Amino acid sequence: MRVSIDCTPLLIRSAGVKTYLYHWVQALRRQAGDDAVRLFPYLDSLGALHHEKTLIGTSATTARILLLYFANIGRNPVLEWLSSGVDLFHATNQVRNPPRKKKLTTTIHDLTCWIMPEMHRPATVAGDKLFAERILRRCDGLIAVSESSRRDAIEHLGLSPEKIQVIHHGVSEAFFQTRPEQVEAAKRKYALAKPYLLFVGTVEPRKNLDALLDAYEGLSRELRNEYSLVIAGSIGWAAPRTVERLRSPESRARYLGYVPEADLPLLTAGATASVYPSLYEGFGLPVAQSLAAGVPAVTSNVSSLPEIAGDAAVLVDPRSTEDIRRGIEKMLLSSTLREQLSAAARRRGALFQWEEAARQSWRFFEKVCGG
Repeated sequence: MRVSIDCTPLLIRSAGVKTYLYHWVQALRRQAGDDAVRLFPYLDSLGALHHEKTLIGTSATTARILLLYFANIGRNPVLEWLSSGVDLFHATNQVRNPPRKKKLTTTIHDLTCWIMPEMHRPATVAGDKLFAERILRRCDGLIAVSESSRRDAIEHLGLSPEKIQVIHHGVSEAFFQTRPEQVEAAKRKYALAKPYLLFVGTVEPRKNLDALLDAYEGLSRELRNEYSLVIAGSIGWAAPRTVERLRSPESRARYLGYVPEADLPLLTAGATASVYPSLYEGFGLPVAQSLAAGVPAVTSNVSSLPEIAGDAAVLVDPRSTEDIRRGIEKMLLSSTLREQLSAAARRRGALFQWEEAARQSWRFFEKVCGG
C-alpha cells in the first residue's frame, strides 16, 4: 500500500497543524518506509520545524504553492495525475480538488469555525466550510485528533460516526528528554530569573489571553512577585488591545514572541506550571507538551482539554476570570499539589507518542483501503 499525504501546510505560516504534520509524516515513514509514504507536493526531505516560515527554500516553496493553486482551480484533475501509483490520498484544508479515483482521508483537527466563527477571520471560516463540502463529506475515512473533535464533527457536520477514528497527537521526544543544565541555560538565554507560569500558543481571540492577563493581575502582589507570567507565541489575528497589553512596558506579563522549536521544550520543562485557558481546542498540544515535560497545567474544562489533561491539571472555567485566578492560585500555593500533578503529568504525557500515532494511522489507512 502506498499513500500520498498533502503537506502544503509545511510551506506556510502555521502552528498546530504544521507541528502535527511534521512529526506525523516522519513517524509514518519510519514505520512504513519513504516509498510507501509520499509527501505532496514533491517533498522528499524536510528541514527543521519552524512555524513562521517554509521548511524548504523560497523558490522551491513558490513553485509548489503555484502547483497547488493550479490544482485547486475549478475541477482541475491535476492531483489525479500526480497521485499515480498511490492507493490513498490524505488531504489537508489547503486542497480543493482531491483525486477522485483514490481512497480519500483527512484529519479533523477542530470544528472551531463552526462552534465559534466570531473568533476567526471571515475568509478562514469560508475556507473551512468549503473544505467540509469538498473534502470532509467525500472522505472514505477520517482521523479525529480527539474524542471531542469526533463528537463535534458528528454533531455540527452530520458526518458518519463509523467513518471517524480517534488518533491522538504525539509529542516530540525533545519534551520527554530535557536535561537540567539545558533548562537552566534556556532560562538564562531568556532572562527568566524567577519561577514562572508559561503560556504557549498563537496570540488569537480563542486563546483567551485577555482573561489570563486579568487573572494574573488579580493575584496577590506576593504571588506576582514570586512568579512571573511568560507568554510565548506569534501574533496571529488578535485584537489590537490584546497585542498592546502584551507589548506594553507596563505589562505584568513577559511576552517572548515566537520561540524557536529547539527552545520550547526547555522553557516548558523550566516552568512551575503551564497555563492554557483556551475557549476551545480540538486537541490542545501545548497541554500535552507540558505533561510530557512533567509540568502540571492549569487549563480549561471545555472541549478536548479535560480529555488530554486527564488527572494532571487544575481545570477552570475559561469564561470566568475569577475561576482562572483561583485555579492559578491553587496551583501556586500548594507544593504538594504540584508534586502530585507533576507525577501524574509524566504518566499522562507518556500516552502521547508519535510512533503509536503512526502505528494506529497506518492501520487506519489499511482499513480504508480494504485491508
